[in-house]
Amino acid sequence: MALLATLLALRNDARILKIPPYLSAFLILIGVAWLLVLPLDEYSRNTYVSENALLPGQVHTYFTGSEHDVFRAYRHEVAGLVDLPAQQRSDKLSELLRASNLKVATQKYTYTPSGRNISDENVYAVLQGPRADATEAIVLMASLKTMDGEHNYSGVALVLALARYFKRWSLWSKDIIFLISGDSTSGPQAWVDAYHDAHDPTTIESLALKSGALQGAVGVEYPAGPWGHRYDKLHIVYDGTNGQLPNLDLFNTAVNIASGQMGIGCTLQRMWHHGNSYPERLQTMLRGMLSQGLGHATGPHSAFIPYHVDAITLVTVGDGWHDEMGLGRTVESLFRSLNNLLEHLHQSFFFYLLLEAKRFVSIGTYLPSAMLIAANFSITAIALWVRSGRPQEPTPNPAATKPVPRSASQDAATESDHKRKEQEQSQQEDERKAVEHSTVIAIKDGATAIIPTEVLQISERPLFLPTAFVIIAHFLGLIPLAAFNHIPVEELRSSFLLAANLTTLLPLATAYFLSQFNRPTHQESTLIHCFSLLFLGMYLSALATLNFSQSLIVGLLTAPLSFVRRGKGGLVTALQFALLVAINPVMVVNSATYLSKVELLDVLVKAAEGWHIWGMWTQVVVWLVWWPAWFCGSVVVALGLF
Repeated sequence: MALLATLLALRNDARILKIPPYLSAFLILIGVAWLLVLPLDEYSRNTYVSENALLPGQVHTYFTGSEHDVFRAYRHEVAGLVDLPAQQRSDKLSELLRASNLKVATQKYTYTPSGRNISDENVYAVLQGPRADATEAIVLMASLKTMDGEHNYSGVALVLALARYFKRWSLWSKDIIFLISGDSTSGPQAWVDAYHDAHDPTTIESLALKSGALQGAVGVEYPAGPWGHRYDKLHIVYDGTNGQLPNLDLFNTAVNIASGQMGIGCTLQRMWHHGNSYPERLQTMLRGMLSQGLGHATGPHSAFIPYHVDAITLVTVGDGWHDEMGLGRTVESLFRSLNNLLEHLHQSFFFYLLLEAKRFVSIGTYLPSAMLIAANFSITAIALWVRSGRPQEPTPNPAATKPVPRSASQDAATESDHKRKEQEQSQQEDERKAVEHSTVIAIKDGATAIIPTEVLQISERPLFLPTAFVIIAHFLGLIPLAAFNHIPVEELRSSFLLAANLTTLLPLATAYFLSQFNRPTHQESTLIHCFSLLFLGMYLSALATLNFSQSLIVGLLTAPLSFVRRGKGGLVTALQFALLVAINPVMVVNSATYLSKVELLDVLVKAAEGWHIWGMWTQVVVWLVWWPAWFCGSVVVALGLF
């Protein structure tokens, strides 16, 4: 009972409200520290194949010998197609695929993001498995240009050679679809959308040929010249749109086949040299988180993952002694493993962080990091809610408390009366506390236990203005969301710089306008801050289960919002506002492009392309989650300047 009495008495202790800022900072530090220990052996695991039916590397491969001459012939054919118009190029590729006795069709598509015209033509062929019933299929694809803009001569030639080679085998229990697209992202996206009847027929042509449910897809990027080029390693790209990932079994199967069966080293996240040390593991993990957090397409495979089709892209890198036959045998063995599947890949992980080709961290280990950072906003919001209900202490009036000169006799009489009244008030207060300030907590054997508690004073909270302000702030985010996805490319850069200036000045203008009406009050501004942080914490907690990296990145960038407060002007308030200007989403994007030496226009164009073509939702998080929270917090701080 003594402990309960102590806890109840703490409810009205003013020191309680001093704890949340320290608790929020503690949660952020723990979240970051949690992330930094993940590369250690104690918190990560070696990769393994969960699906026993895959049997990676257990078959003998035959793609060699005379197939090398066929491949070289195809590579010269592909080199002659580069400068041809799309129609002639598609006719020639269709002719080459029909020569392998495959069913061939083409698909035209057109996109117009930011006023640009992206139109091309896909060529695809279907190999009907001799032991298949057209209910399942696997995709092998290559684009005429890689993600880096290089000509994919050897990649397309390898797909053509494997199509001819696979046709001669009678062991296939699934159909195999060979796809050759004009580019690495738009072409595969148009094709897979049409395959699942999720396309716009006015801009994307429907498919004349289809097979069964897609069980997997493998892309090939081999940017060698017309005369070939030997490579050192395979760079396995696995990031999908919006941070979605393929089943880890597919990645592990590719690594086991390439490194174990073929002796080809594997790397990921552009870590060309990996010594499996802590710094290299951490760098690989952070690069993977950045790619996942951006949510952009990283290769032709990215279009398939949103449709629950596990897909990866194999990219050759470096100068070494491996040739196209090694890559061909790797793809052959990988397709032989996928051909063994009795059901869709499901046993392994869909949420993971890779530290290197054979080491990963599962979702159960890394998820608390983002959740702790998201929780700090909720804790601060609760503290602000409690603070908003506390009655504000009246500001003392110096004129009213100014002493008035009195005589000695008057002072003595007044002091005597004052002592007598204090004794009476003290006695009445003790009697009132004994009854009104007490709580009956237990009755047993006729005995009543009474524990003194404090009466928690609560003032009425005005909710209309804070609620309306936060809702309007979220709706305001729709304006830049729509604008930057539809403004012509010629005006994108200037519009973005204009938005950087406007969004910086908007909180100041809003605070000045409100101050002219003596609104909001200190209590209302506290509630505005409370509601915005409450929404931010809920959004990031939900987002962490879908895109962990994006939630973590946004949470860290918006962390200062938990610690800024409405002040009374001066240097502290100015510094708080300057800090918030630095974490303005527009300023962060501008600074990030400058530091990474990437053209701002390229980022804006790719973002618009991702919105219209890939279905990327990163802009939604930026403008409808991050920006409203920043705007509300900035207005609350700016109110202290007026």
